[in-house]
Amino acid sequence: MTVYLVRHGQTEFNAAGRYQGRLDSPLTALGRSQAARVGSLLATLTGPGARLVSSPLGRAMATAAIIAERAGLPAAFTDGRLAEISLGSWDGMTDEDIEFASPGARKGTDRWNWHFSSPDGERYEQVAARAGAWLSEAVAANAPLIAVSHGVTGRVIRGLHAGLPREEALKLDVPQDAVFRLDARGVERIDCVPLETAAAGR
Repeated sequence: MTVYLVRHGQTEFNAAGRYQGRLDSPLTALGRSQAARVGSLLATLTGPGARLVSSPLGRAMATAAIIAERAGLPAAFTDGRLAEISLGSWDGMTDEDIEFASPGARKGTDRWNWHFSSPDGERYEQVAARAGAWLSEAVAANAPLIAVSHGVTGRVIRGLHAGLPREEALKLDVPQDAVFRLDARGVERIDCVPLETAAAGR
């Protein structure tokens, strides 16, 4: 079993500091470049029998489409368990918007776990349950699997696979230009070639 876990490329909301949750915004030019570089990297890591699965959210599907083209893979199928955490009424908001809408709701939290404080959003246990169910099926697959997911959900998946406590899992890095290989040995980060290096090699 090998799972290659990827986060979607940068979006307009990412660049503007808005938290997307279950909302969507288009990939930026940088986001499309990140997806292309990830696809090129995956082409060197996986064989022709690899399958591609994506969160059904638009930013993940757009990333998966670019990866499929670069890596010469069939179009991705979708699995809702890979979707990003729902922030409920906080979807699409900035920090300032959230404080205005729900004053003090994030008091006592930090930058890694405030997501679970939304009055009508998902809780950690809900995200871990669906991500864990997906991971159990993925690791049992015979062919390599490439999965396009999101920041918070990707952290949870990697934390579950590595057996990390919640606090450590939520502090994992969430790059948009790297691949995480999940296998029997654990979790390995594989970075794309830096943009400046790729440009110099053209």
